[in-house]
Amino acid sequence: MSKPVTRIACGFATALALLLGTATAAHAGRSCEQKPLNVRSIEQGMALAQRTAQALDAEHARSGARVVLLARAGQDLSKYQLRYSHLGWVYRTDAGVWRVLHKLNQCGTATGDLYRQGLGEFFLDDLWRQEAAWVVPAPALQAPLLDLLNDPRRAVALHESAYNLVSYAWGQRYQQSNQWAIETLSMATEPGVGNREQAQAWLRFKGYEPTTLKLGALTRLGARAGTANVAFDDHPNEKRYADRIETVTVDSVFGWLTRSGLASAPQSLAL
Repeated sequence: MSKPVTRIACGFATALALLLGTATAAHAGRSCEQKPLNVRSIEQGMALAQRTAQALDAEHARSGARVVLLARAGQDLSKYQLRYSHLGWVYRTDAGVWRVLHKLNQCGTATGDLYRQGLGEFFLDDLWRQEAAWVVPAPALQAPLLDLLNDPRRAVALHESAYNLVSYAWGQRYQQSNQWAIETLSMATEPGVGNREQAQAWLRFKGYEPTTLKLGALTRLGARAGTANVAFDDHPNEKRYADRIETVTVDSVFGWLTRSGLASAPQSLAL
């Protein structure tokens, strides 16, 4: 398991070590269950990582891109008409290796951290569906994003450790994984962005629209009582009591990036 980059950046954990151990790594919004990873899950995760790396290598050879925004399907979100659950920034090192910088929840607790991992670790997370999807930021954004992702200080500048799976898209009390990803994009793109409020102002200006989840009072009460990484107290009362929970989702981010011309249309592959 990689340690968070807010403390130390670690490398790729081998499949053998994961096979012999238990699934205790941090996840994006899910609790950690003490259960062994089976051989099939490891084989699928590594195969998906390999095919993704090959696709990204082909993209690099074609366009020169060294940064993409990568998604996985870690949870079944179909009842909300959502396909993907989690985003991470992927960048190509000078050695030609693809690395992931993303935010993960600490096993269902109320905190999260940033991690640098390999593609293998990114997909060894008990996925709901063996599928990867990504968008390629516009050429003008490639260098600024690469510089930021490689800068230990700037990469964590907009990170908020208080984690909420359904954090309000325009709030600063909490921050979920996808929220960190696009707020960090704003910092790389606009030199004047220095805090989360400014990042969100830039996102509004650029036309980003979060996903609105229809969650009734009983659903909210059950979710809040059942886990530490879900809260609704950062959502404005007029929206919350109308069962309108506005949060950052992969699907909304991909749609916005494509519409705005900030990135290419999404590409995907599945096993």
